[in-house]
Amino acid sequence: MFAPANDFNTFLRNRFTTHGKRIALHADGKSINYEELLAESSRLANAFIRAGIRRNTRIGMLIPNSIEYVVTELAVYFSGGTKVALNTMLRETDIEYILNDSSAEIMVVDHQYLPIIENVKDKLTTVRQIVVLNGPADQPEEYVDWHAFKNSESAEFPEAGNDPDDMTTIQYTGGTTGEPKGVIYTRERTLLTLSSIIIDADVHHDEKILVTTPLPHAAWLYTYSGLIMGAQVFIEEKFDLEKVVHHIEENRITFLSLVPTIIYRLLDYLEGKDIDVSSIRTIQYGTAPITAERLKQGLERFGPVFTQIYGLSETQSAATWLRKDDHLKGGKLLRSCGKPAYFSAVKIVDDEGNEVPAGEPGEILVKAVTNMTGYLNKPEKTREALTEDGWLHTGDVGSKDEEGYIYLLDRKKDMIISGGMNVYSSEVENALQLHPSIRQVAVIGVPDEDWGEAVHAFVILKDHITDEELVRFSKDNMSKYKVPKAFHIVDEFPLTNYGKIDKKALREPFWKVKERQI
Repeated sequence: MFAPANDFNTFLRNRFTTHGKRIALHADGKSINYEELLAESSRLANAFIRAGIRRNTRIGMLIPNSIEYVVTELAVYFSGGTKVALNTMLRETDIEYILNDSSAEIMVVDHQYLPIIENVKDKLTTVRQIVVLNGPADQPEEYVDWHAFKNSESAEFPEAGNDPDDMTTIQYTGGTTGEPKGVIYTRERTLLTLSSIIIDADVHHDEKILVTTPLPHAAWLYTYSGLIMGAQVFIEEKFDLEKVVHHIEENRITFLSLVPTIIYRLLDYLEGKDIDVSSIRTIQYGTAPITAERLKQGLERFGPVFTQIYGLSETQSAATWLRKDDHLKGGKLLRSCGKPAYFSAVKIVDDEGNEVPAGEPGEILVKAVTNMTGYLNKPEKTREALTEDGWLHTGDVGSKDEEGYIYLLDRKKDMIISGGMNVYSSEVENALQLHPSIRQVAVIGVPDEDWGEAVHAFVILKDHITDEELVRFSKDNMSKYKVPKAFHIVDEFPLTNYGKIDKKALREPFWKVKERQI
């Protein structure tokens, strides 16, 4: 498949028309076929247009994973508008900030989150209409009912018009450092991104894709890649181990996109159980490094189904892919995040911007037609992130081997500098994960009067082990300066809204009286 020549809206309409009465989405005991999905989203798009939505008008969405989420999202695109999707786990202050920063004019909110919007609505400077999904019959007249709003309009596909440089989405960064930034994706770049995913992830028409991570994050890209191909997409509001296993066994799921933390939980749940997972063809993982030992466990349980991506909000999707056959080669490749994606180029540079030799660490830079065009309302941040010739500074440290495989070492800003030595937390985590009594580990740097920063390890155990044993194991498996100065045994890790281990939260008690946080 190659990048389509149609505009974004026409391309989606044509694909859905082709798929016709095939089932598109399943969620909460309901299903909808492609013909119905096109009609319902067209009705809502026409309602948005009647309400004054034009090209690039921002529409906020605070809706849990559901069929209605996808209908609303499609309607935003078909109306010519720009999606500003809010994770339902965001803080009230973040929601207020994002809606104001994006200049959202219409807010679509599920009734369970309406109290949040009511608390901040007097502080919202641009929102002029609030549409409520699944609200009570007696809701205040100032709110518009989603179903009535949609059903008052024609199912005829709207001819809103859209330009390749119009904005598809403003995606607010969900990282663990700094103020959220609105990352801008254009319609052309989103279409190229979806094409790249279909190629790199080898998405087929008969896929049964299970979505358990938030649709406002990367899950929407895999949903749309499947819909373009005519797949069935099963949507869960959140990750639930028993529901995931039920889907795998009963619905014969073929494609999963998971973060490493969730893969660990799934592996632990399946351990010792006779559960048929043979339908799975692809488990795509990313957003954070996975330890080599855990990956080996996954290969033993699921077979050669794993593909790894490395990317960030600013690259829209994956910048690199480690393919299934790469995983079969084993060895050091299991520590790699692969080679550049279909439309991407990757290089490793030093602090002066010069490419470094193979095997040497440096900052990862990505150049791709799928990258963001910039940050909303932040021209200086945009100039810092994008070079004049289009290379994106990721802020991540990595290396490239002689064959072109990329190895992610750490966040550049989170790198631990202990006694003048650079310590990459992922290296320490990979080494500690080899211990049979360790279930999961996260490594951070904390302030230290002698060392500048000291390496600390937070550990979830399978079996009891003493600190002395952990220290001894560490000394046997890593350089002396990398050995953690302290171990913290915990029952669970704090997670970000996107399922990553929240290292900022782990660091906070140690750094809260310091000026810097790394």
